[in-house]
Amino acid sequence: MTTTKAANYIEQLDNARCRGDWAAVPELVRKVRKHAPQRECLTLTAETECAISNSTNSSERPSIAAIVEKLNVDVTIPKLQAAIEAEATHRQDAFQARVCVGWMYWVVTQYDLALDHLPNGLAEAGQDTRDSLTEWTSVCAMKSAYLRANCLMRDSQRQPALAAFESGLPSLDRVWGDKPVHSQLKYWSELYLTEYCMLTSESIRQGNATFDQQNSISCFRAWARYWEAMSAPVTGGFGFKGSMTSVPRRTIWSEYYQGLSKHLLNDDAFPAANLGNTSADTPVRTQLRMELKRVEASYEKLLLSETAFPRADEHRSEVENFIRQVMENWAILCGRGWSERDLGQGGRAGISRGVLETLYNAATKTYHSTLILRSLFSVHVSVAEFDLAFKALDSYLEIVSKGKARIAKTGIPEPSLDSDATVLETMAQAIMTLCLYGHHKSAEKARQLGAELEDWLARLAQNQPSSETSSYVPPKIISLAWQAIGLSHAHWSRSTYEAASRTEIQSKAIRCLRKSLSSEYGRSKDTRSIFALGVLLAERKELSTAVEIVRSTLMSTKRDEASVNDELHSGPYWQERSLIPMWHLLALLLSARQDYVMASRACDGAVEQFKDPAVLFGKTESFKSEHLNDAEAKSITTEVQGGLIDEMDDIEKEELLEVKMTQLALVELQDGPNAAVNASYELLSLFTRLFGNVSTQPALHPDSDGSKTPSGRSSVRGSIFGSKEKSRTLSRQSDDASTDRGTALPIRPPTSQTVTPSIHVTDDTPRPPTSRRASIGPTDPPRRNSLKKRNRSQSRGKTSTNGTLPHHLDGEPFFTPNSDGSTSDLPSSPSKGPPVAMTFLTREKTVSSINSHGSIISKGTEFSDLSLELTHVPSHLLPLVQFSKEKERSRRTAILIKVWTMIAGFYRRANMLDECKAAIAEAQKLVQGLETEATRDPAANGAAKSAVWAEKKSIEALWGDVFSELGSLSLARGSPFEARAEFENALTHCPDHPAATIGLSNILLDIYSETLLPEAAIPALQNNEIASDPASVAVYEHNLKAASTAAAHALPSVALGLGPSVALENEPVLAPGAKPTAVFNRAKDSSDNLPAPYKTTSLPLSDRLAARDRAYTLLSGLTRLGTAWDSSEAWFALARAYEESGQPDKAKEVLWWCVELEEASGVRSWRNVAAGGYIA
Repeated sequence: MTTTKAANYIEQLDNARCRGDWAAVPELVRKVRKHAPQRECLTLTAETECAISNSTNSSERPSIAAIVEKLNVDVTIPKLQAAIEAEATHRQDAFQARVCVGWMYWVVTQYDLALDHLPNGLAEAGQDTRDSLTEWTSVCAMKSAYLRANCLMRDSQRQPALAAFESGLPSLDRVWGDKPVHSQLKYWSELYLTEYCMLTSESIRQGNATFDQQNSISCFRAWARYWEAMSAPVTGGFGFKGSMTSVPRRTIWSEYYQGLSKHLLNDDAFPAANLGNTSADTPVRTQLRMELKRVEASYEKLLLSETAFPRADEHRSEVENFIRQVMENWAILCGRGWSERDLGQGGRAGISRGVLETLYNAATKTYHSTLILRSLFSVHVSVAEFDLAFKALDSYLEIVSKGKARIAKTGIPEPSLDSDATVLETMAQAIMTLCLYGHHKSAEKARQLGAELEDWLARLAQNQPSSETSSYVPPKIISLAWQAIGLSHAHWSRSTYEAASRTEIQSKAIRCLRKSLSSEYGRSKDTRSIFALGVLLAERKELSTAVEIVRSTLMSTKRDEASVNDELHSGPYWQERSLIPMWHLLALLLSARQDYVMASRACDGAVEQFKDPAVLFGKTESFKSEHLNDAEAKSITTEVQGGLIDEMDDIEKEELLEVKMTQLALVELQDGPNAAVNASYELLSLFTRLFGNVSTQPALHPDSDGSKTPSGRSSVRGSIFGSKEKSRTLSRQSDDASTDRGTALPIRPPTSQTVTPSIHVTDDTPRPPTSRRASIGPTDPPRRNSLKKRNRSQSRGKTSTNGTLPHHLDGEPFFTPNSDGSTSDLPSSPSKGPPVAMTFLTREKTVSSINSHGSIISKGTEFSDLSLELTHVPSHLLPLVQFSKEKERSRRTAILIKVWTMIAGFYRRANMLDECKAAIAEAQKLVQGLETEATRDPAANGAAKSAVWAEKKSIEALWGDVFSELGSLSLARGSPFEARAEFENALTHCPDHPAATIGLSNILLDIYSETLLPEAAIPALQNNEIASDPASVAVYEHNLKAASTAAAHALPSVALGLGPSVALENEPVLAPGAKPTAVFNRAKDSSDNLPAPYKTTSLPLSDRLAARDRAYTLLSGLTRLGTAWDSSEAWFALARAYEESGQPDKAKEVLWWCVELEEASGVRSWRNVAAGGYIA
């Protein structure tokens, strides 16, 4: 019975000590001594601890002498030491007594003696297992670690103190175990962790430790785990109330957050976290992101709850510092260096939404913080909320402008106001956002921001480094500002309706871009400015200078292997990825110089700069296939295992796809449209590899044969066409030496892993004459006075392997084949390679070829002094935009529609009209799908009528593309009246559609000149039957008459807008021997008495004049727009309108302008060189 009572009283004594109930300790000590006199060490230790606590916990702390006298140190310590030596059974009692002795020495400030008596961790508590240790023993172990570290730090022994703290970590197992935790364990645990974390932070700041070390981060993880074990919300305020260690709890969270953030920014090796909800196979970056998120949430909660709204003279610097760190972390996590799988659940969009919530919460604790408004702009842009972003920007600029004016008036600085450099950089970001993702109205806003930015630069006083950092603007920021101003002018030149001022706007853009490349700013090698400058020069037909600066830039580009931090922000191979549009621009420039072989090499260079195709497209299992220009087999891949394209955003992917489209345009130009038809499957395969499957409605995209396509390399629909009646299989013949190059080549043999594309090609298909940019069908009559460039490659055999030699004409070099037809010494064009990866040469061959044969000598322009020895590829200035799934799908669908319309053009020019119709049907189904989705979303109803944010073409414009291609198909089929209806439909949807306007205008001019006669009311007989009906006889006689007199009659000419008049009714007096003009003959035949419908052989003059005048109106309006001001086809049609109306001088002037445009035009429009317009 006595033993049971003793155990009971001993347990009560331990519980009272753990609860801090020191009032109950003396009575329990008396009872333990009565029933268990052998536990003298335990009772004496408890009695001494009670005395120390009562002496130190009073409201007024007594002096050291009073404490020594009250505790009777000289008597108590020898008793404790004797009890420790006598205790041989209960090792935990001796351990607790040693801690009590050390604690007493520490209280009386005898720190050396305290350090000598305090035990060094739980290992000295005996051989007991961890589970058998009492709670008070854990408290004593933690107390010992804290007191030892405190004594060591008083002698500035930081590293031994950290080691002492580390020895106490095992005692924390009791805290997050299953057993209950009482107040003393909580108190000493928090005190211990607070001091441990603060000492570690100080060591890290002084460089004595790094956060990536396990022992450095373990204390902070223990701090976070401590609060999780408490099963209560994170508590703020102060922990231990001592005079030396009064540290706010949020300070620990702040140090923890700063340490993780520094680790994130430096991309250091992250020690694994043994957290309860993290699996062992979780990636290290994902663990870092999860840990950072938990710490950020805890610190944010404490900071905002303990911060009040500021007064007029207060500044919440801690809140702004927190937001600044949040934005730095967000730039890394949502940048291109981290992938979606690294971020875990939610991805970039989830992180950005969380940051937005943090920003709005922080705005309630600050007043007009420019940092928060600027951050709101960036994050709203990243989640594609452009309207909200620019509302935040407008508020930001208003507050900054008023604040700067206030400072200039009073001279009192405002610490919360952004510096001039930050303001200029933010405005530059806004301009680039407007140019990259905006619509027509945003182009005007970009121009206004550019004007404000220029005024701001003009107001900068002497820009010299000084102590006043807010007024000093670094040279690179000034260069960036001029670059943004130039981009705003360039973008406005494409959007303005004032055709007369377009040249001057382009000149302003060139001047601003050239100023941004000035050597005084140290950015004379900025590729973003050079790319925009090259596109502008190409549009202004200054090809020599454009080729020189672009070629020099690409030749001097060197990869900086030490730019690890840039890769963390911009992703791997970010320099090479940024230069893809530059290679594309070089290809188009060389094609404009008629150097098509080197243009093809430039397309290859966009891929070859990655050294290994597997870097870009990933590694896969191989099978044999045939490339577009060769019959030899080459190993390519089917099951892709991740490449750079899987980490690219849609703009980068589109730029890569545009390079492939230009490459196919060059193939069509050199080898004929049939070769381009065969290569069209490569274009679809590349699209699928880049963007995946964009089909969302099975009803709109049924499978043609029900077969399943393989993952990763599947075509868009399993076969190129799903036609049920007109689809024909591709005939596969080997490439014979005698086979004409115009004949289509087989794509690849069928395999079990692929589905054969249903492309119809026959050997007996006649090869249509190749032209540089043929836009009419092979059945169309040849255009009179055509200004199309003569195809200089028709006399060549295999044009892809023949070189060209430069010849100079009027000081301008042009490239023509060798006079003897022999092959030049240029390296042979690549002839085999995987379809998706285009063609691959070694970079050295491509670079040396372009350097030696693609160089155009500068004509001594003002750009010849640009220093391009060391090219600087700037990192991305704008955040990575995360569109919604619906928006992303609609953007990708618009790209696929462009692909299908291009393929339809290949088929049409190859005289495969049924396949052309099927390709157009594919595009039509995609547009219908977009329209259906738009009608389901009430917020997207306006998107079907006009362009919106981040949408280059509205649904109406896409309908215009489809109907325009249908009209061209009808022309190829010899049905001009059906083509006219299709062009009219296109203009109904998109009134300014260039191709539809040009096609319709040509038809209207044919109607006016009676080249196109009205259809007979009664169809004539066919099959050479003898026609006896009046309609057939009338049409037959009229055709004979028109054919006999067409050569003798001059061009019809009357003033625009004039119809039949009195002057036309009477024959004018003619000179002797003069012949009446055709227009008067036709006017004479025309009368108010219209013939019967079956006798109609021509339209009345008024109808023909109306057709001509409408064509003139359409074309004159089109050539004033930014979409077609440099379209040679539009200007050529306008010249014909002038010619038909009797204005030869204007027609001649326009024709000369056509010559200039055509001689300086690439194989495709300059607008296709980059998805971002002038921004690469």
